[in-house]
Amino acid sequence: MITGTTKLIAHLGYPTESFKAPLIYNPYFEKKGIDAVVVPMGCKPEDFAMFLRLLFRLSNVHGALITMPHKIATMALLDEASTSAKVAGSCNAVRLGADGKLIGDMFDGEGFVRGVLRKGRRVAGARALVVGAGGVGSAIAASLSQAGVDNLGIFDANETAATALRERLNEYYPRLDVSTGSADPGGFDIVVNATPLGMRRGDPLPIDVSRIAPSTFVGEVVMTEKITPFLEAVRAKGCAFQVGIDMLFEQIPAYLEFFDFPTTTVDELHAIAKLS
Repeated sequence: MITGTTKLIAHLGYPTESFKAPLIYNPYFEKKGIDAVVVPMGCKPEDFAMFLRLLFRLSNVHGALITMPHKIATMALLDEASTSAKVAGSCNAVRLGADGKLIGDMFDGEGFVRGVLRKGRRVAGARALVVGAGGVGSAIAASLSQAGVDNLGIFDANETAATALRERLNEYYPRLDVSTGSADPGGFDIVVNATPLGMRRGDPLPIDVSRIAPSTFVGEVVMTEKITPFLEAVRAKGCAFQVGIDMLFEQIPAYLEFFDFPTTTVDELHAIAKLS
Protein backbone atom coordinates (compact mmCIF):
# COMPACT_ATOMS: atom_id res chain seq x y z
CA MET A 1 0.00 0.00 0.00
CA ILE A 2 1.38 3.41 -1.04
CA THR A 3 0.54 6.19 1.40
CA GLY A 4 1.53 9.75 2.11
CA THR A 5 4.47 8.51 4.17
CA THR A 6 5.86 6.12 1.56
CA LYS A 7 9.47 6.77 0.54
CA LEU A 8 9.72 7.05 -3.23
CA ILE A 9 12.62 5.52 -5.14
CA ALA A 10 12.50 6.44 -8.82
CA HIS A 11 13.76 3.92 -11.35
CA LEU A 12 14.91 6.22 -14.14
CA GLY A 13 15.56 5.05 -17.67
CA TYR A 14 14.07 4.83 -21.14
CA PRO A 15 12.27 2.76 -22.24
CA THR A 16 10.93 1.09 -19.09
CA GLU A 17 9.41 -2.12 -20.47
CA SER A 18 12.38 -4.31 -19.56
CA PHE A 19 12.86 -3.00 -15.99
CA LYS A 20 13.31 -5.86 -13.52
CA ALA A 21 14.34 -4.07 -10.33
CA PRO A 22 10.78 -3.17 -9.16
CA LEU A 23 9.89 -6.88 -9.30
CA ILE A 24 12.64 -7.58 -6.76
CA TYR A 25 12.67 -4.52 -4.50
CA ASN A 26 8.93 -4.10 -4.02
CA PRO A 27 8.23 -7.69 -2.90
CA TYR A 28 11.13 -7.31 -0.47
CA PHE A 29 9.78 -4.02 0.92
CA GLU A 30 6.34 -5.58 1.31
CA LYS A 31 7.67 -8.65 3.11
CA LYS A 32 9.78 -6.59 5.52
CA GLY A 33 7.14 -3.95 6.16
CA ILE A 34 9.34 -1.19 4.76
CA ASP A 35 7.32 1.86 3.75
CA ALA A 36 9.04 2.41 0.41
CA VAL A 37 8.36 1.71 -3.25
CA VAL A 38 10.38 1.57 -6.47
CA VAL A 39 8.51 3.22 -9.35
CA PRO A 40 9.63 2.96 -13.01
CA MET A 41 9.82 6.40 -14.62
CA GLY A 42 10.46 6.69 -18.33
CA CYS A 43 12.58 9.76 -18.94
CA LYS A 44 13.98 10.59 -22.38
CA PRO A 45 17.61 11.76 -22.57
CA GLU A 46 16.73 15.32 -23.57
CA ASP A 47 14.64 15.74 -20.39
CA PHE A 48 16.87 13.91 -17.94
CA ALA A 49 19.09 16.67 -16.52
CA MET A 50 16.13 18.90 -15.69
CA PHE A 51 13.99 16.02 -14.41
CA LEU A 52 16.60 14.59 -12.03
CA ARG A 53 17.04 17.91 -10.28
CA LEU A 54 13.27 18.43 -10.00
CA LEU A 55 12.76 14.86 -8.76
CA PHE A 56 14.97 15.48 -5.75
CA ARG A 57 12.94 18.56 -4.85
CA LEU A 58 10.04 16.26 -3.92
CA SER A 59 9.59 15.98 -0.16
CA ASN A 60 8.93 12.22 -0.29
CA VAL A 61 11.72 11.17 -2.67
CA HIS A 62 14.33 8.94 -1.05
CA GLY A 63 16.59 8.12 -3.98
CA ALA A 64 16.84 6.99 -7.56
CA LEU A 65 18.00 3.92 -9.42
CA ILE A 66 19.59 4.96 -12.71
CA THR A 67 19.67 2.78 -15.78
CA MET A 68 20.23 3.14 -19.52
CA PRO A 69 20.64 5.56 -21.16
CA HIS A 70 21.31 7.87 -18.21
CA LYS A 71 24.17 6.29 -16.24
CA ILE A 72 26.91 8.40 -17.82
CA ALA A 73 24.90 11.63 -17.98
CA THR A 74 24.18 11.40 -14.24
CA MET A 75 27.83 11.98 -13.34
CA ALA A 76 27.73 15.63 -14.39
CA LEU A 77 24.67 16.23 -12.19
CA LEU A 78 26.14 14.94 -8.91
CA ASP A 79 27.62 16.90 -6.04
CA GLU A 80 29.55 13.86 -4.74
CA ALA A 81 30.51 10.54 -6.35
CA SER A 82 32.20 7.39 -5.10
CA THR A 83 35.54 6.19 -6.45
CA SER A 84 33.75 3.34 -8.23
CA ALA A 85 31.49 5.82 -10.02
CA LYS A 86 34.44 8.05 -10.94
CA VAL A 87 36.43 5.14 -12.41
CA ALA A 88 33.39 3.77 -14.22
CA GLY A 89 32.47 7.22 -15.47
CA SER A 90 28.86 6.35 -14.71
CA CYS A 91 26.38 6.13 -11.86
CA ASN A 92 23.40 3.87 -11.15
CA ALA A 93 22.26 5.06 -7.72
CA VAL A 94 21.61 8.54 -6.34
CA ARG A 95 20.49 9.61 -2.88
CA LEU A 96 19.96 12.94 -1.20
CA GLY A 97 22.53 13.95 1.38
CA ALA A 98 21.56 15.64 4.63
CA ASP A 99 22.73 18.96 3.21
CA GLY A 100 20.70 18.56 0.02
CA LYS A 101 23.60 17.34 -2.10
CA LEU A 102 23.12 14.62 -4.70
CA ILE A 103 25.39 11.68 -3.86
CA GLY A 104 26.02 9.00 -6.48
CA ASP A 105 27.50 5.53 -6.56
CA MET A 106 27.88 2.65 -9.00
CA PHE A 107 26.95 -0.90 -7.99
CA ASP A 108 27.06 -2.93 -11.22
CA GLY A 109 30.67 -3.89 -10.54
CA GLU A 110 30.04 -4.43 -6.84
CA GLY A 111 27.28 -6.86 -7.72
CA PHE A 112 29.51 -8.74 -10.12
CA VAL A 113 32.38 -9.07 -7.62
CA ARG A 114 30.09 -10.08 -4.76
CA GLY A 115 28.77 -12.85 -6.98
CA VAL A 116 32.22 -14.12 -7.83
CA LEU A 117 33.25 -14.15 -4.18
CA ARG A 118 30.04 -15.83 -3.06
CA LYS A 119 30.77 -18.62 -5.54
CA GLY A 120 34.05 -19.24 -3.73
CA ARG A 121 36.40 -17.76 -6.31
CA ARG A 122 39.46 -15.69 -5.38
CA VAL A 123 39.62 -12.13 -6.71
CA ALA A 124 42.53 -10.65 -4.75
CA GLY A 125 45.74 -11.42 -6.63
CA ALA A 126 43.92 -12.75 -9.69
CA ARG A 127 44.43 -11.85 -13.36
CA ALA A 128 41.21 -10.58 -14.93
CA LEU A 129 40.11 -9.67 -18.45
CA VAL A 130 37.11 -7.43 -19.06
CA VAL A 131 35.90 -7.26 -22.66
CA GLY A 132 33.79 -4.14 -23.06
CA ALA A 133 34.73 -0.73 -21.65
CA GLY A 134 31.26 0.82 -21.58
CA GLY A 135 29.34 1.63 -18.43
CA VAL A 136 28.97 -1.92 -17.14
CA GLY A 137 32.47 -3.02 -18.15
CA SER A 138 34.02 0.07 -16.57
CA ALA A 139 32.08 -0.56 -13.35
CA ILE A 140 33.24 -4.18 -13.21
CA ALA A 141 36.82 -3.11 -13.87
CA ALA A 142 36.58 -0.57 -11.04
CA SER A 143 35.25 -3.12 -8.55
CA LEU A 144 37.75 -5.81 -9.56
CA SER A 145 40.49 -3.25 -8.96
CA GLN A 146 39.06 -2.32 -5.57
CA ALA A 147 38.88 -6.04 -4.70
CA GLY A 148 42.61 -6.41 -5.33
CA VAL A 149 43.25 -8.03 -8.71
CA ASP A 150 46.93 -7.96 -9.66
CA ASN A 151 46.53 -7.64 -13.40
CA LEU A 152 43.64 -6.27 -15.41
CA GLY A 153 43.20 -6.55 -19.16
CA ILE A 154 40.73 -4.20 -20.85
CA PHE A 155 39.49 -4.58 -24.40
CA ASP A 156 36.94 -2.64 -26.38
CA ALA A 157 36.42 -2.28 -30.11
CA ASN A 158 36.47 1.45 -29.35
CA GLU A 159 40.13 1.88 -28.42
CA THR A 160 39.49 5.40 -27.13
CA ALA A 161 37.04 4.03 -24.52
CA ALA A 162 39.51 1.36 -23.40
CA THR A 163 42.35 3.87 -23.13
CA ALA A 164 40.21 6.33 -21.16
CA LEU A 165 39.24 3.56 -18.71
CA ARG A 166 42.89 2.55 -18.29
CA GLU A 167 43.81 6.16 -17.50
CA ARG A 168 41.09 6.41 -14.84
CA LEU A 169 42.23 3.13 -13.31
CA ASN A 170 45.83 4.34 -13.28
CA GLU A 171 44.72 7.50 -11.47
CA TYR A 172 42.85 5.73 -8.67
CA TYR A 173 44.79 2.42 -8.56
CA PRO A 174 48.37 3.40 -9.51
CA ARG A 175 49.86 0.05 -8.43
CA LEU A 176 47.55 -2.00 -10.63
CA ASP A 177 48.99 -3.49 -13.82
CA VAL A 178 46.49 -2.49 -16.54
CA SER A 179 46.81 -3.45 -20.21
CA THR A 180 44.63 -2.69 -23.24
CA GLY A 181 44.41 -3.74 -26.87
CA SER A 182 43.90 -7.49 -26.65
CA ALA A 183 40.84 -9.67 -26.10
CA ASP A 184 42.91 -12.85 -25.84
CA PRO A 185 41.65 -14.64 -22.68
CA GLY A 186 44.65 -16.96 -22.44
CA GLY A 187 46.31 -16.88 -19.02
CA PHE A 188 43.52 -15.04 -17.19
CA ASP A 189 41.82 -16.37 -14.04
CA ILE A 190 38.63 -14.35 -14.57
CA VAL A 191 37.16 -13.42 -17.95
CA VAL A 192 34.11 -11.17 -18.33
CA ASN A 193 31.88 -10.43 -21.28
CA ALA A 194 30.75 -6.86 -20.59
CA THR A 195 29.55 -6.23 -24.17
CA PRO A 196 25.98 -6.43 -25.53
CA LEU A 197 26.98 -9.41 -27.71
CA GLY A 198 24.57 -12.20 -26.94
CA MET A 199 21.47 -10.05 -26.64
CA ARG A 200 20.38 -10.86 -30.19
CA ARG A 201 20.23 -14.16 -32.01
CA GLY A 202 23.11 -14.51 -34.42
CA ASP A 203 25.52 -12.31 -32.46
CA PRO A 204 29.12 -13.52 -32.69
CA LEU A 205 30.75 -14.75 -29.49
CA PRO A 206 32.46 -11.83 -27.72
CA ILE A 207 35.62 -13.79 -26.86
CA ASP A 208 37.58 -16.63 -28.49
CA VAL A 209 36.37 -19.51 -26.33
CA SER A 210 39.08 -21.83 -27.64
CA ARG A 211 41.62 -19.70 -25.74
CA ILE A 212 39.79 -19.93 -22.41
CA ALA A 213 41.18 -22.56 -20.01
CA PRO A 214 38.72 -24.86 -18.20
CA SER A 215 39.99 -23.46 -14.87
CA THR A 216 38.96 -19.90 -15.81
CA PHE A 217 35.95 -18.32 -14.10
CA VAL A 218 33.73 -16.66 -16.72
CA GLY A 219 31.26 -13.84 -16.15
CA GLU A 220 28.40 -12.62 -18.32
CA VAL A 221 26.40 -9.37 -18.13
CA VAL A 222 23.73 -10.10 -20.77
CA MET A 223 20.39 -10.82 -19.07
CA THR A 224 18.07 -11.52 -21.99
CA GLU A 225 18.49 -15.23 -21.36
CA LYS A 226 20.07 -17.11 -18.48
CA ILE A 227 22.49 -19.23 -20.54
CA THR A 228 23.76 -17.16 -23.45
CA PRO A 229 25.59 -18.79 -26.38
CA PHE A 230 28.84 -17.57 -24.79
CA LEU A 231 28.06 -19.27 -21.48
CA GLU A 232 26.92 -22.38 -23.32
CA ALA A 233 30.32 -22.52 -25.01
CA VAL A 234 32.37 -22.05 -21.83
CA ARG A 235 30.18 -24.50 -19.91
CA ALA A 236 31.02 -27.11 -22.54
CA LYS A 237 34.70 -26.51 -21.71
CA GLY A 238 34.08 -27.12 -18.02
CA CYS A 239 34.42 -23.50 -16.87
CA ALA A 240 32.65 -22.24 -13.77
CA PHE A 241 30.58 -19.19 -14.64
CA GLN A 242 28.22 -16.47 -13.46
CA VAL A 243 25.02 -15.62 -15.34
CA GLY A 244 24.03 -12.02 -16.06
CA ILE A 245 21.04 -11.85 -13.72
CA ASP A 246 23.31 -12.75 -10.77
CA MET A 247 24.93 -9.32 -11.04
CA LEU A 248 21.53 -7.68 -10.55
CA PHE A 249 20.59 -9.75 -7.50
CA GLU A 250 24.03 -9.44 -5.90
CA GLN A 251 24.09 -5.66 -6.07
CA ILE A 252 20.70 -5.15 -4.43
CA PRO A 253 22.00 -5.68 -0.84
CA ALA A 254 24.61 -3.00 -1.61
CA TYR A 255 21.88 -0.68 -2.90
CA LEU A 256 19.82 -1.24 0.26
CA GLU A 257 22.81 -0.30 2.40
CA PHE A 258 23.38 2.82 0.28
CA PHE A 259 19.75 3.88 0.77
CA ASP A 260 19.90 3.11 4.54
CA PHE A 261 17.36 0.30 4.36
CA PRO A 262 17.70 -3.05 6.17
CA THR A 263 19.81 -5.28 3.96
CA THR A 264 19.15 -8.89 2.98
CA THR A 265 20.64 -11.93 1.31
CA VAL A 266 20.60 -12.92 -2.34
CA ASP A 267 18.84 -16.17 -1.43
CA GLU A 268 15.98 -14.26 0.16
CA LEU A 269 15.68 -11.98 -2.86
CA HIS A 270 15.53 -14.96 -5.21
CA ALA A 271 12.80 -16.51 -3.05
CA ILE A 272 10.50 -13.46 -3.11
CA ALA A 273 11.21 -11.89 -6.53
CA LYS A 274 8.33 -11.86 -9.00
CA LEU A 275 10.33 -11.95 -12.24
CA SER A 276 8.39 -14.78 -13.89
